[in-house]
Amino acid sequence: MTQFVFDTRHPVRYRFPTHTNDLIMDRADGAASEAFFVILEPGEAPPVHVHDDAEQVFFVLEGEATMSVGREGDETVDLRAGDFVRTPPGTPHAVRCTGPSRFVYLSIDCFTAGPPAAEPTWDSHVRAMCAEHGWDFDAVRQGPIESDVLVGQSAAAGSGRSSGGVV
Repeated sequence: MTQFVFDTRHPVRYRFPTHTNDLIMDRADGAASEAFFVILEPGEAPPVHVHDDAEQVFFVLEGEATMSVGREGDETVDLRAGDFVRTPPGTPHAVRCTGPSRFVYLSIDCFTAGPPAAEPTWDSHVRAMCAEHGWDFDAVRQGPIESDVLVGQSAAAGSGRSSGGVV
């Protein structure tokens, strides 16, 4: 059965040495996308990286950060809650939390030719990232959690709908 609704209150957590990803929708569950929260504590930033096969768009939920664009951070842009960001395929970028509290955004990777055959699931992608950076996959993948990202916002207040429902 096709899943239409994904519960953002119960993602699967991946705690990297540089940032946290809370997976909402695995690329295996979408035709051409995946969705996750990115959480950066003050000073944290994932390494400069490129999505050759995806356009990444994200909506900033809380905090302050700076996004650098280009291999050498040629251009920088300040980010804050309410900003909507687009990084075209092949664009090197990184985001660093610059504020006194965490920086959180909802990220959606839109694969231009569908999910990559070499990494058909989020876990296969994370395993490749861990191998590239020398991180331990079993330490990174923390499993399902109860998220506090949307606590206190109307989206987190019970909607009364059944899980996985058709919209």
